[in-house]
Amino acid sequence: MHSLVFLCARRLVSHRPSARRALDLLPAELYPVLFRAAFLDRRTLVLQDLVATWPFPILSFQQLLGHHDQQHSSHQPSLRGRPNKLCIQAVIMAVVAHLRQALEEPCHGTSKRQCRLRVLDMTGVQDLDTDCGPNRMSLWSSTVVLAKACIEVSKHKNECHKHGSKRQKGSSGASATPQPFSMEIRADLFVNGTSFNVLRDALQTAAGPLRLRCRDFHTEELSITGIVSLLESLDPVGVRRVDLRFNNLGPSGLCTVLPHITRFTKLLSLNLSYSNVDVRRLTSRTDTGLRQLAAQLGRLPCLKELNFSSSRLSGNLRQLLGDLQAPLESLELAFCYLLPGDLAFLCQSIHALALRRLDLSGHNFTENLLQSLCQLLEEISASLLHLDLMECHLTDARLADLLPVLCRCSRLRCLGLFGNPLSTSGLKTLVRKTVVLPDLHLVVYPYPVDCYSQESSRLAPTFDHLSEDTVDKDRFAVVSAELARMLASSGRADAVWTTSLCCHGALDYFTL
Repeated sequence: MHSLVFLCARRLVSHRPSARRALDLLPAELYPVLFRAAFLDRRTLVLQDLVATWPFPILSFQQLLGHHDQQHSSHQPSLRGRPNKLCIQAVIMAVVAHLRQALEEPCHGTSKRQCRLRVLDMTGVQDLDTDCGPNRMSLWSSTVVLAKACIEVSKHKNECHKHGSKRQKGSSGASATPQPFSMEIRADLFVNGTSFNVLRDALQTAAGPLRLRCRDFHTEELSITGIVSLLESLDPVGVRRVDLRFNNLGPSGLCTVLPHITRFTKLLSLNLSYSNVDVRRLTSRTDTGLRQLAAQLGRLPCLKELNFSSSRLSGNLRQLLGDLQAPLESLELAFCYLLPGDLAFLCQSIHALALRRLDLSGHNFTENLLQSLCQLLEEISASLLHLDLMECHLTDARLADLLPVLCRCSRLRCLGLFGNPLSTSGLKTLVRKTVVLPDLHLVVYPYPVDCYSQESSRLAPTFDHLSEDTVDKDRFAVVSAELARMLASSGRADAVWTTSLCCHGALDYFTL
């Protein structure tokens, strides 16, 4: 239910002329609720008016759109997950317009209330997915828009400087030099080959009126030289995550890039998945590269999350993680072909008592490896919140061996088991055993093997290559309803049991 204040704000922003006249009269404390109302109803022109007269030094999307606004959480609507592209663009355009005017006429004011905005915080708003619909702005798109805005304002500053120099030369009297004016935009950035040039140019305008500051930096399919040049251009202050997935760097490329990442002394999260690291191709040179890589990782004192998924690390986990200064809280090692000795190392390492998230998807947990997994879960049971064991060849029998130790992970919140050949009977056992876990609110489970069509089962008896299209939907609907009834009868109707990977994909280390 909306508050009366919000309903009044909504009515006011519905008529721009009235809203514009009212801004000089309303107390500054009403600006946040006006911003929320204008954003919710997509009043882009009113948003521009609000930014042009913003009475506070900071405008934070996360706070204003309900991400962390506890004060208004019970009365104001949250816009989390649905920021409109046109509204985001309107805010950026208003910032650019304000800076252009400030450069042209430093002492000019069209309103009784002057804009005090110095920091626009856009972190955590955009979607990393580039295909997020026509009304949503992807992280790639927002990066390009912000980069172009920085370049535009920088060019305008140069033009104003040229014109000012000409006027000063033609004037007989001395003219006062206006004080430099600048604004900072904090954002998460995503860059690939098509956006590299514009972002590089924007980061090189760091001394310009509009300065781009990065919190989470994502890059895909860039050359080593390109990655290094961008990392060197980033202001190290405030960078908490670097994501270099899909860059095919290899050990030597990682050794080239990582020294530039060690500039970010407050870095918490590092994603090096799909980096083409394969110990099967080890030579004396690549073995040296792994040692160098481990040494560079050891120079990141605040690192809490590390992702090496889809790297073949068999037997080398101790060497790779041995130099880390502090325990990891999130470790993703999906499809890394780990050996029992690798899991034994984790059991004995400094990470065992700190791990909150662990991804070991893509491993074939045969008897020896399953035993090592049970020992590892025993060690990390007190801290573990999120466990992924997707596509791990877990049958009903192997799951039964795993369940006793899994149920001792008393704080577990999320369990990913999609892609394992479990039957309806195995899933029912999973429900019955795990209802004792009070915090387990999300389970991503596989389609039961007995819900696939008979023809599909005959063609792929191991269920390795079956897809959702071969599932008997009617049969699965019956199973799904039965699992829901079991949860409800156990007092766990609030728990989400789903086969959808979308729910799982929305989870993040920083939301744990």
